[in-house]
Parts: sequence; C-alpha cells; structure tokens
Amino acid sequence: MRFNLNLKKKFQSFCLLLICLVFLIFQSDIPNLKALTMNNYQSEMVIEELRLKVPADAKAAWLNAEKKIWEPWLSSQDGFLGRQLFWDKEKEEALILVNWKSKKLWKSIPVSEVNIVQQKFEDNVKAALNVGKNPFELIYEGELDKQR
Repeated sequence: MRFNLNLKKKFQSFCLLLICLVFLIFQSDIPNLKALTMNNYQSEMVIEELRLKVPADAKAAWLNAEKKIWEPWLSSQDGFLGRQLFWDKEKEEALILVNWKSKKLWKSIPVSEVNIVQQKFEDNVKAALNVGKNPFELIYEGELDKQR
C-alpha cells in the first residue's frame, strides 16, 4: 500500500512537471510564430534606424558632418527617399532614420562603399573636434518595416 502511494505521488509529480515543461516550450515559441521575417518585404519601403552616442559638445560637428558627408552621398543612392535626424539632450544620443524605397535597393549598396563614406565622415569629425578617434559610438542599428 505504501509503495503504491509513493508511486502515485511520483507519477503525479512527473505529470505536473511534464505539463509545465510543455507549457513553457510552447509559450516561448509563440512570439516566433507571430513574427514575420523581414526577407518577405524585400520590395516594400523600409526605414534604416541608427542610434549614436553624440555628446553635447560634439553635436554641431556631428550635424555638420552629417550634412556635408552623408547627405550628398545618400541623395545619390538609388532607392533613397529621405532621412530624419533627432538628438536627445538627456541621453546625448542621436537617432537617424533613413527611408528607403525597398530593402533590396538599400542592401544592394556595397558595404565597402558605405565604409569609404563612413571614413570620410569620421575624418571630418576628428578634424573639426581635433580628436584622434571618432567620438560617436554606434549604439544600435536596425530596420523598421512600415505597417499597413
């Protein structure tokens, strides 16, 4: 009788553990089921999102370099629709939103070409601020898909 009681308790514990495990596995997979991959939207408008650390004392140099270096280059790119620059005084962070006609056009730009423009941008900023390295740390880069 005692053996049956212990076996019954162990079986109940096992079943409870199994139910919890199944619940956790399916619960953690729900966001993945709802997520849509960005590759499905190669031909739809996409917004490139960049966040940079921009100290207050370097804000003017950042804005000047953005207008002098990035703006003309971006304007010459196929699929470029425009961009917006924001600066958060409290966090001393910049937010750059670049609108592209499609992800395919945006991603067709060679990384080597982007790196050349980035180097010109950094050289401009270092000269303007008389510093040895780029003071604008990239915090985040990503993309936003326009919702319908």
